[in-house]
Amino acid sequence: MAVMHPLGSAPHNQWRVNEAAVDFVRTPRLPRPVAIPATPQHIRLDLARTALVIVDMQNDFCHADGWLASIGVDVSPGQRLIAPIHAMLAEARNANIPVVWVNWGNRPDLLNLGPSTLHVYNASGTGTGLGNPLANGAPVLQAGSWAAAILEEFGDTAGDIHVAKFSMSGFWETHLDAILRNLGVTTLLFAGVNLDQCVLCTFQDASFRGYDCVLLEDCSATTSPGFCAEATLYNIRQCFGFVAASPDVIDAVKQA
Repeated sequence: MAVMHPLGSAPHNQWRVNEAAVDFVRTPRLPRPVAIPATPQHIRLDLARTALVIVDMQNDFCHADGWLASIGVDVSPGQRLIAPIHAMLAEARNANIPVVWVNWGNRPDLLNLGPSTLHVYNASGTGTGLGNPLANGAPVLQAGSWAAAILEEFGDTAGDIHVAKFSMSGFWETHLDAILRNLGVTTLLFAGVNLDQCVLCTFQDASFRGYDCVLLEDCSATTSPGFCAEATLYNIRQCFGFVAASPDVIDAVKQA
């Protein structure tokens, strides 16, 4: 039989081809089920079809020299997430669970963004908004800049998957959905900031697209008032998915 060559970027979504034939049969993926305590109900998920999605753990949102801090926002809620997310990251990588960083990363010319998006960051038109320089010269949330970079505490993330977003939802005009479907992912574990804004919008859009959505509560935070977090958690449990704790997920992964 002539040699067949794999064709496809995801291990379980590949054809096998040669000059004479194409084989559509994908390599079987063995389920890796684990049970996790969660609210409003406990859940059982397949680690073989799960990804960890980390939203906006970037300098502009979490660093003392970033954009939020420059306008007087207390960024300590994001700083407190570094340790639990770091632990979850390590276990996800050990278990071959895809890690997807979904971060703001705008075009320098901002041509894909309308006034409604720009207004969020510069309501008066006279402040420091998207693309404007911070005190250290970095342009706010511009792709490739220090401002848009992932916090250095997370170390080397080159082996993970990176998706640039341009609004509060990580799915709006991005590659996120196509990447997840190519990987065969059906369950998403969410972490990051801000819980009631970019995390929630991405979580909602994932739910609308049919993904199983689980918020890691101890890996998510917001700089908004406390009632915003309470309302977000209520709505997630009521309408969009489930809430769990990362130590429970880590324990389940280790035992799988």
